[in-house]
Amino acid sequence: MQIPSKYDASQVESKWYDYWMKHNYFHSEPDEREPYTIVIPPPNVTGILHMGHMLNNTIQDVLIRRARLQGKNACWVPGTDHASIATEAKVVAKLKEQGIDKNDLTRDEFLKHAWDWTHEYGGVILEQLKKLGCSCDWERTRFTMDGDMSEAVIKVFVDLYNKGLIYRGYRMVNWDPEAKTTLSDEEVEYIDKQGKLYHINYQVEGSEEVLTIATTRPETILGDTAICINPNDERHTSLKGKKAVVPICNRVIPIIEDDYVDVEFGTGCLKVTPAHDENDKVLGDKHKLEVVDIFNEDATLNSYGLHYEGLDRFEVRKAIVKELEGLGLISKIEDYNNRVGISERTKAIIEPRLSDQWFLKMEDLVKPAIKAVLGENNDIQLFPKKFENTYRHWMENIRDWNISRQLLWGQQIPAYYYGDGKEDFVVAETIEEAVKLAQEKTSNSGLQASDLRQDSDALDTWFSSWLWPMSVFDGIRNPENEDIKYYYPTNDLVTGPDILFFWVARMIIAGYEYKGKEPFKNVYLTGLVRDKQRRKMSKSLGNSPDALKLIEDYGAGGVRVGLLLSSAAGNDLLFDEALCQQGKAFGNKVWNAFRLINGWEVADLEQPDYAKVSIDWYTNKFRKSLALIEDHYSKYRISDALMETYKLIWNDFCSWLLEMVKPAYQQPIDSTTYNAVIGLLEDNLKILHPFMPFLTEEIWQYITERTPEDALIVAKWPELKPVNERLIAEFDFATEVVSGIRTIRKEKNIAFKDAITFSVINNENVANTFDEVIKKLGNLESIEYVNETIDGALTYRVKSNEYFIPMAGAIDLEAEIKKLTDELNYTEGFLKSVQKKLSNERFVNNAPEQVVASEKKKEADALAKIETLKASLASLE
Repeated sequence: MQIPSKYDASQVESKWYDYWMKHNYFHSEPDEREPYTIVIPPPNVTGILHMGHMLNNTIQDVLIRRARLQGKNACWVPGTDHASIATEAKVVAKLKEQGIDKNDLTRDEFLKHAWDWTHEYGGVILEQLKKLGCSCDWERTRFTMDGDMSEAVIKVFVDLYNKGLIYRGYRMVNWDPEAKTTLSDEEVEYIDKQGKLYHINYQVEGSEEVLTIATTRPETILGDTAICINPNDERHTSLKGKKAVVPICNRVIPIIEDDYVDVEFGTGCLKVTPAHDENDKVLGDKHKLEVVDIFNEDATLNSYGLHYEGLDRFEVRKAIVKELEGLGLISKIEDYNNRVGISERTKAIIEPRLSDQWFLKMEDLVKPAIKAVLGENNDIQLFPKKFENTYRHWMENIRDWNISRQLLWGQQIPAYYYGDGKEDFVVAETIEEAVKLAQEKTSNSGLQASDLRQDSDALDTWFSSWLWPMSVFDGIRNPENEDIKYYYPTNDLVTGPDILFFWVARMIIAGYEYKGKEPFKNVYLTGLVRDKQRRKMSKSLGNSPDALKLIEDYGAGGVRVGLLLSSAAGNDLLFDEALCQQGKAFGNKVWNAFRLINGWEVADLEQPDYAKVSIDWYTNKFRKSLALIEDHYSKYRISDALMETYKLIWNDFCSWLLEMVKPAYQQPIDSTTYNAVIGLLEDNLKILHPFMPFLTEEIWQYITERTPEDALIVAKWPELKPVNERLIAEFDFATEVVSGIRTIRKEKNIAFKDAITFSVINNENVANTFDEVIKKLGNLESIEYVNETIDGALTYRVKSNEYFIPMAGAIDLEAEIKKLTDELNYTEGFLKSVQKKLSNERFVNNAPEQVVASEKKKEADALAKIETLKASLASLE
């Protein structure tokens, strides 16, 4: 076969991906083999491939391809998440462009638009993953809004409600005024924001007396329903039992007493706004205060805002401060650094809001999930282990989960109202069941489906994705089906630490509740991909490369290797596009090595000794590296596994072995050596395949004609075997001997075609195992073992062994003596300066330990060099 001179990723990658798809290598069905299962963290259905996805899915593909080569029944389930907030926002924006207001549509009309959007843009990211080489079982692709997936979500809601774990409560929630929905505590990020602290005077009713409160949110005074003082605060004894007047709205409110007020903080008078602050709500409940909500759902002011009705909260803040200043009621304004909650999705500032919502009780549900990760049995292991502390903190401080969202896109809450009261509802999987339950509850057998009204809220997206490892195998609806029994628990989960609580912890909770066991054995938490300046990748900074453009420029293999070569910074990865170039160069190196081997003429000759020992050495070196690679995999050090593979193939195989065994110019190679080299190349391709699947399959198929059963993707992973460490150590010594010969040839301009004689004083008692290799690589006439130094020869040392290359007219003797003398004089001068430093007690006692150690090493190196230079001069004079 004619092998192209260059590896062309653009041609090769689509060819082999189509081949793998055609032969169904990615598909898995339960059988007698050991299963190896990964479920993909489902990306947003309308998302596109970014660097985080690239890293995460490269790692998953490495693990799944290795498992496939190990003979396991590898199943990687892909899919997408309906991402209710993000998707609904995009659909609303698209409708707006068309002049359609979401509020003018019925639920069904809006959902039709949402499904149209999903069908048009959804799944693009899955197609992009194919370009990366991801070997997912595409026949098993799931979407969290698929009919059966939604059924599972509804089934779980009903079950948890019937167990008394889901309840409806009127609570202070995190309100996103942009998305117009509640968020769970975990969906709120906190940022520091420079703001102002306003000191505002309130009139005490029926007197000239004023009290001063301090607030960062002056617009909320319109919702004040009390002033609170500490009963032990002597400054405010005169206020006890009195009332105050809220500025602008002139509402008369009680002055209440409570130990909650910190005497040391601020003025000692606290404005109480139960509708807009969680702590104020607690005070309000305790003292039975009125609740005045001044905001609409988009955070504009409602009728309680008086002349500010319809204006945004931040506009009102500026305007109300002006009005209060005009009334002479602001006594002071200070700069104030405030910690503000923002929506993880829309980045809008969160508004605490009282609302009827659905909650899931977490206190008991969480217990098995804490034990699974932090208990003695280590049922689930987190990599890196440091995240166990984060996990513990979240889980031990868990609050009830607000699972309802004021959105249309998502699973609609299966609660059906038959009356106007807050408790006039039933919870059921279907409308038919709801009718029966409502008839029983009301004792009204005439009640019909048309009399019921389903709750308009949708469930939090995480309430569907927490079931993912079970629902993708239909384990909720059909808990005893073959798939769930075979594939669950899954093996490895690869995801980001930012969703350790949102998703990972909740999947563990659901797994124990519905299967009684962990959903996965290991969780590998990747870092964030940052740029080489350690900045987070973002569109606004313009530092996030186009993932598909990278694949186009460097090939999928180059990008996969580049990502995994990125240096770790804590848990993050510093990505540099130059690493993709390095990955591409590595691919070219492997390709050219194959072309070199393939170009050799093979003959029926006796195998030379140098080739025999070379093959023996590389076989053992491969085994040693394989053991290291396996150890790295077991600890989820995927980058280290790649680096060991990279060094083995680039340095040991390409730079050493092929040089050691290659035949002389225009001479054939013996078939024994050739076949052995091909066998070693095939082993290299197997361990490289998880990282560079396309390149390795291309070379594999060029080596010889293969049937689909013999494709590399389903080949057999090499087995661990005993290693001859002595042989490896002897070779390492031999490489230093060869390097010494090459250095002298280079420095003295001795052409490689000129064979030279070579002598050694073998003080180290090194075995002569690699003498034939040294002779070949150094082009030596012979290797003589001697007991005395050889006069008139160039010399160098490896440990205590001394090596000699006779001059024999190869160089200008006088020039060489002058050169060595100059070098000796320089080195002796350098040594003096180092020793002067080391004889200075102040330097030795005060300099950092590593600085002193570095100087001592310089001294030792200079002494050794002086000894070698003197020996070389002595042999020449």
